[in-house]
Amino acid sequence: MAGDTIKNIANNKKAFHEYFVEESFECGIELAGTEVKSLRQGGASLKEAWCEISDGEVFVKQMHIAPYDKGNIFNKDPLRPRKLLLHKSEIRRLIGQTKQQGFTLIPLSLYFKGSRVKLQMGLCRGKKLHDKRQDIAKRDAQRDIQRAMKERNR
Repeated sequence: MAGDTIKNIANNKKAFHEYFVEESFECGIELAGTEVKSLRQGGASLKEAWCEISDGEVFVKQMHIAPYDKGNIFNKDPLRPRKLLLHKSEIRRLIGQTKQQGFTLIPLSLYFKGSRVKLQMGLCRGKKLHDKRQDIAKRDAQRDIQRAMKERNR
């Protein structure tokens, strides 16, 4: 499995704007066959998705996977909750951190690793408005520096 190629399907850019990502986990995801075929066509969105722990299992909610064109009766609901595959020890640790320290679980990206679909989930803490403003100011400053360097090198 050393030569596994990674092909990106969807990223959650909004997550990095809205949250501080403290830690990230790679986990498998339980999917139906038509959902995998739809993902191969690039039909996924993580924009409004979040993860929830219930009964010792982790589920991703509101992740949209478009119905497969040729799937007819085998297509599933595009927004159905999907089970994430993690070790019990990881789930126990996540339960403790989300209950006590005010963290939330947010899906960051969805990708193929070899032939398997993987989801990168982040343990996140929400940003305040002033934090977002600081991030925007830093980005603008970096952009200005890059422009100045480009002009100087001409």
